Amino acid sequence: MAYEEKIKDKPGYEHLNEPLHVLGEAEFPEDIINSRLDHAVAILENLLKPVDESLDHYKKQQPREFATLNGTLREESACMSPSMSPSMWPFNSAGMKRAKTGR
Repeated sequence: MAYEEKIKDKPGYEHLNEPLHVLGEAEFPEDIINSRLDHAVAILENLLKPVDESLDHYKKQQPREFATLNGTLREESACMSPSMSPSMWPFNSAGMKRAKTGR
């Protein structure tokens, strides 16, 4: 939060001065909008609930994806996420082949 306080008045970061929010726009009949909005609110509320870190699949996957983007992922890493099946190891979450790096 301290970092956000430093940058919130800089160009491009004005949104940090506003409360957390989601903007949705649609051009449908009101009953459809209300139904979809209720569904979206339920999804967002679920996403904002704290999750036990040991069960958080997305958080477990982030260091691996970051290493892939950085080019620092090692092929025979002993700490590969058990949440990813071996058939997916040569690919990142977008299905793109990862770069091989030397040791």
